[in-house]
This record gives sequence, C-alpha cells and structure tokens, in this order.
Amino acid sequence: MTQQFIEKGYEVVEYVKKADIYIVNTCTVTNMSDRKSRQMLRRVKEINEEAIVVACGCYAQVSKKELEDIEEIDLVLGNNEKKEIVEHVEKYIKSQISKIQTQDIMKQKEFIEFGDITFTEKTRAVIKIQDGCDRFCSYCIIPYARGRVRSRKPEHILSEICKIAKEGIKEIVITGIHIASYGKDFKQEYLLIDLLEEINEIKGIERIRLGSIEPLLITEEFVSRLEKLTKICHQFHLSLQSGCDETLKRMNRRYTTEQFIKITKLLRHTFEDAILTTDIIVGFPGESEEEFKKTYKFLEEIKFYKMHVFKYSPRKGTKASVMPNQIDGNKKEERSKKLIELSNENEKKYNEKYIGKKVEVLFEEEKNDIWQGHTKNYILAHYKTKENLENKIITLQCVGAEEEYIIVN
Repeated sequence: MTQQFIEKGYEVVEYVKKADIYIVNTCTVTNMSDRKSRQMLRRVKEINEEAIVVACGCYAQVSKKELEDIEEIDLVLGNNEKKEIVEHVEKYIKSQISKIQTQDIMKQKEFIEFGDITFTEKTRAVIKIQDGCDRFCSYCIIPYARGRVRSRKPEHILSEICKIAKEGIKEIVITGIHIASYGKDFKQEYLLIDLLEEINEIKGIERIRLGSIEPLLITEEFVSRLEKLTKICHQFHLSLQSGCDETLKRMNRRYTTEQFIKITKLLRHTFEDAILTTDIIVGFPGESEEEFKKTYKFLEEIKFYKMHVFKYSPRKGTKASVMPNQIDGNKKEERSKKLIELSNENEKKYNEKYIGKKVEVLFEEEKNDIWQGHTKNYILAHYKTKENLENKIITLQCVGAEEEYIIVN
C-alpha cells in the first residue's frame, strides 16, 4: 500500500507526524487487536483533525458497520480493496462520500497481485505466497476476514525473489495465512515443497526461512525433500495451540498430541540443530485444571525453544465464542504466566548449550554499540565491535548465554 502511494507521487511520513492521509491496516485476530486498531484510528485523527483516516485490513473486513460508527474514520476498506487503495482515497477526496462498501472476501478466488512489492528490512524480505484459510478452527475469525485459500502463482514469486536477490538481500521469509495449503487450489499439482526447491536455486539468496506452519505439513516425504535444500533455515514454528487432545478437538485442530510428538521427533532427527517454536492458547472454553495440566506436561516433554502464549479471546462469529464453560480471566492470567516461565526457562537452557560452539550469524542492526543478528536457526546473537557488519554473514564462537540471546566473539 505504501508503494502504491509512492508511485502516485505521495510522500510517506512517520505516523506520529502530521499527514493528510492516515492508513491504518487493522488486525482482528483477538479482541485486543480490535481495541488497538480502534485506538490507533482515533489517535491519528488527534494529530490532524483535517486528515483523511482510512481503516483497512481484517478488522475492517469483518466489522465494517462497527467501524463506520466511529466518527473519526472516513473510509472503511476490506482486504480486496487494498490493491486499489489510492483510487479509493482519491475518489473520496473528490466526492466526499464517506464510506465504501467492502467486497465479499469469500467470493475472491485468486491471489491478488500488488505487483513486485515486498516488505523488506535491511537484511531480510518477507514474501507472501498465499492468502486465505479453509481450516475454520473454532476460535479463529481469520477465514471470514481473509476468505478461501488463494495461492500466488510461482512465476510471480520467483521473479520477485530474483529482484530481491539482486538488491543484495540475503534472507527471505516465506509467509501467508496458511502456507501449508499453498498450491492446493492450483489445477496442476504444485505444492509448497516444489516452490521451496525452486527458490533454493536462486543465486544471491542464502537463507530461506519458513513462517508459521501447520504441523500436518511435516511428513517424511516433505522432510526428506526439505533436507536437501541447503538454504533452508532449521527453525520451525509449529502452531500447536494446546497439548491436550480434548482441547484440540474442541478447537477443531486436526491432529493429536501423539501425531505432534512424531512430527517433532522427525524434525529433530533430520536437523540436529532444529529449533522448534510454537503458539499456545490458554483458557480455551472448557479447559479444566486437568486439561491445562496435560498441556503443561506435554510442553515440558516437547521442550520448545520459545512459546508465544495467548490468553483465549472470544471472537464474535466463531463457534468458540458461544461455547459453554468460558474461563475466568484470572485463571487465564495464571496459566499464561506459568507457560511463559516455562518458555523462558527453555530458551535460557537451550542458549547455554551453544557456549563453546561456532555459529553462523547474519548481522542486521547495531544497538548501543552491540551488533545484533540471528543464527540460521534463529537464535539472537550479540557481538561487540566497531566494525560495520550490516547484512554480513560471519562465523563466530558463542562465549556466553542470556535468557533471550547468546554472546559471540
């Protein structure tokens, strides 16, 4: 969206500065996301009362009427309208029509191409390869906000990555709403692993990192092909959500804890330096103390490097929001703290195992005279030096470990 405005001659400023137009790309994954989106929409209007404020993205997609009632908002655009956002804004400026009808996302059958536009950092580019999700987990509003699975054509992805490689960016992150579904909407069979094999051949790209993946994507065939790709980063974010089979069933997750254990063993057997991270929801409707204990015990067994812990947040329009036995907020907070403590403990112990070992670090930025970067399996590393290391990959020795990072020299 930023690129579209730049190409039409607009100047981009930081959101805290006075601007004529503010675009707030909203999120609706939790109630907190909704609240933060509303706060931001009101905040930017305070900076410039005369500005045009546009709400777009997932919250705008599923809660159009709710946002229309907020007087600070001038335009409400769904996810499909992003590709023509400048036209919508300019139409508003000319006509002063304050609201635009959002299109039905469920009718969208193909991936919307924005052209060769990718979010890039100094050393890393994020490549979106698909949109939408057909899983309909009972707690999740995203399928209604993003629509059905739509995969981006491989030729567009590969062309964009080639351009990124020429710019000197060494690492790409493969992302989407449900990347395990990539290619399943194509007429001819072409899946995620086929795409990764082609990306691995692109000169200049040295690291390929996978975003969050569905656990059932990890099969022996998938891993045997993945093992041959020299540029794949051995960090796997497997979205677990619960370590209790009864809870998983109510969530409409399509695997069991037994299957999940086999998946983690397969990855760790294949990639000795594999780091596994995950998402966990605590306080899901009906999660008894016994079910939470099962989850905790399961997580102790798996020993994830890091766990992102979320307190269950009811989303209007989902099955879970009307389930009986909703959990008290204090219990959610208590369970969340326990899992965060376990996660921090796991991370520190894992980092300590690297002391004395050599690691390959891609340095990204300098903070307080310390250069920071990540190993190939995504451990944060700190290195004190006056040398400019931006976008350089260097092999160094780990000489210390903290809870959130290792120290190299």
